[in-house]
This record gives sequence, C-alpha cells and structure tokens, in this order.
Amino acid sequence: MKQNDYFVLVGVVFVIVFTLHAFRIGYGWEAMIAGWEIPMWCSWLAVIITGVLAFQSFSHSGMFQGHKKKGK
Repeated sequence: MKQNDYFVLVGVVFVIVFTLHAFRIGYGWEAMIAGWEIPMWCSWLAVIITGVLAFQSFSHSGMFQGHKKKGK
C-alpha cells in the first residue's frame, strides 16, 4: 500500500469516528462500556482529537494541495 493511500484510509477512519461522536453529542445518545456510562465530555474530546487527526492525515496524503505538484 502506498503511503498516500494509507493516509487517506486512516483519515477516513478518523472521519467515521468523528461523525459518530458528533452524532452522539447532537442526539444525546448514551454510550456504555461494561455498565459504565461514558461522560459526554469524552465525546467532545474525541471530536476535537479525531478532527485534528483526520485533517492531518488528509494533509499528509496531499489531498489539500489541489492540482499543485508535490515539492513545489
């Protein structure tokens, strides 16, 4: 697998996690692990972290460079 393809794949995974946490916040969904309710602030933190990681992954893949050639 090429490095750019890997960054795109990882970025998509982060976007999926970002979206699920954003829906949890928006709709007030409860999340439980082994009977323990996860606080909503965990989803806020996850939205921030996964948003940054998705952006970084797509940036490293070159998706935000448009039609520019790499290295210029």
